[in-house]
Amino acid sequence: MALLSLLTPFLAVILCLVAGFVLLKSRGTGTTLTSTDKTNTTSKVDFKPWVDQDLQDNTEITAKEDESDDWDGSHEEEGLAHVPYSPQRYPEKTMLERSRDFYSVMNQRRSVRFISPEPVPREVIDNVIHTAGTAPSGAHTEPWTFVVVSAPDMKHKIRLIVEEEEEMNYRQRMGDKWVQDLAKLKTNWIKDYLDIAPYLILIFKQTFGILPNGKKKTHYYNEISVSISCGILLAALQNVGLVTVTSTPLNCGPQLRLLLQRPANEKLLMLLPVGFPASDATVPDLNRKPVTDIAVYI
Repeated sequence: MALLSLLTPFLAVILCLVAGFVLLKSRGTGTTLTSTDKTNTTSKVDFKPWVDQDLQDNTEITAKEDESDDWDGSHEEEGLAHVPYSPQRYPEKTMLERSRDFYSVMNQRRSVRFISPEPVPREVIDNVIHTAGTAPSGAHTEPWTFVVVSAPDMKHKIRLIVEEEEEMNYRQRMGDKWVQDLAKLKTNWIKDYLDIAPYLILIFKQTFGILPNGKKKTHYYNEISVSISCGILLAALQNVGLVTVTSTPLNCGPQLRLLLQRPANEKLLMLLPVGFPASDATVPDLNRKPVTDIAVYI
């Protein structure tokens, strides 16, 4: 009995320690869950599905910018009216004919590096750019700017910037495999066509918009939207008999943006020299994949 009396305080201490340990562990688990919940909440706040992971670069909106008071949070267009839409519908035979004809036109499209200095009507350029502007865009933000350069001195300045960077690309940045893959196309860093083509069209993506009140406006999926617009522009150029070569001059964007006095929210996506093909123009004899190799029907 005396022994039990002596052990009772000791057992009480042990039981208290065990209970305390269990309680702390339970709280720790709860804290962990809370922390996880916070992480999930944060990730939901920071998650931007309109910025594709494969397309992210240092031009995207930063978290710090996102939290600033400069962003417009209004929803002025919530009541945007909807109107009837009745596009022309063709008989099946006409649809087939038009689809074949359009394919025939587009299948003649090639990247052409030999461009004639022959003038091109300005209105034609206006129309093809207007056509490119019909592209879909995230939340209809239309995040594109088309800078059209025809002044010879400005074209030459662009060429100097591009050639300087392109030489470094070919010699250092691109790597042997990339250069070897380009060898069959007989390309290099010399870009005569930048001086010769009557027009250079530089397509900029607007990473965010700037409203009349100075506030910033989010441009969702800006890179994909502008890329789609570029595709429509290529089709529009082909449709009127003009040629170009798609150029994405590596590391030239910041210099060209400053040269053309474009705002900081615009980033260069593509450069297109545009004109008629030179009389002695040649292109690689390429074959395109048949539809059975590029389409999957399920």
